[in-house]
Amino acid sequence: MTGLPDDATLTTDGLAPTGRGKVLLIACGALAREILALIRLNGWTHMDVTCLPAILHNTPDAIPDAVSEAIARHGGSYDAVKVVYADCGTGGRLQAVCDAAGAEMIEGPHCYSFFEGNAVFAARAEDEFRAFYLTDFLARQFDAFVWRPLGLDRHPDLRDSYFGHYEKLVYQAQTDDAALDARARDCAARLGLAYERRFTGYGDLATALEGWAAR
Repeated sequence: MTGLPDDATLTTDGLAPTGRGKVLLIACGALAREILALIRLNGWTHMDVTCLPAILHNTPDAIPDAVSEAIARHGGSYDAVKVVYADCGTGGRLQAVCDAAGAEMIEGPHCYSFFEGNAVFAARAEDEFRAFYLTDFLARQFDAFVWRPLGLDRHPDLRDSYFGHYEKLVYQAQTDDAALDARARDCAARLGLAYERRFTGYGDLATALEGWAAR
């Protein structure tokens, strides 16, 4: 993560007043580091970010209501609201929330798809339905979001029950970081899976944010 609290609004100095293109990004906390990096890199000073807790992905039914509440709470101060989530297991409910609020969201089923590029991920899907994916965030937070929630810290014998049908772990790297590569390799070893590192960069996330910033 970024060291920032969940559900924290990150305000950039020097924003134009409302009516001059202020944009709010309501984002999954798992994407905070990448979004902030893109904002800094491109000088998108008219964009603010508020992050919802990344742990919501363990209860995806809660994501639409959380996003709806964030739009209601913050949206009136901005000229546009964009939602930096894909469907993320909500079964179309998040898209319905965004449509009702007039807010665009990221295309795709989940972040593994849009980091790889939705078209590329879809083309590979038939050959990789037994792959388990990590991003930079999950490589850092593997214990907090996978190992402990599944009880593997207490009952490692459950590993095969959860992961026995997987063949490999694919680390979709957003950055070139040897320490994260080592962490991801360790995750694969702990799960008993073959390891593949695939540099994706920011994928369709960068494309979407660039389009929103320009408009």
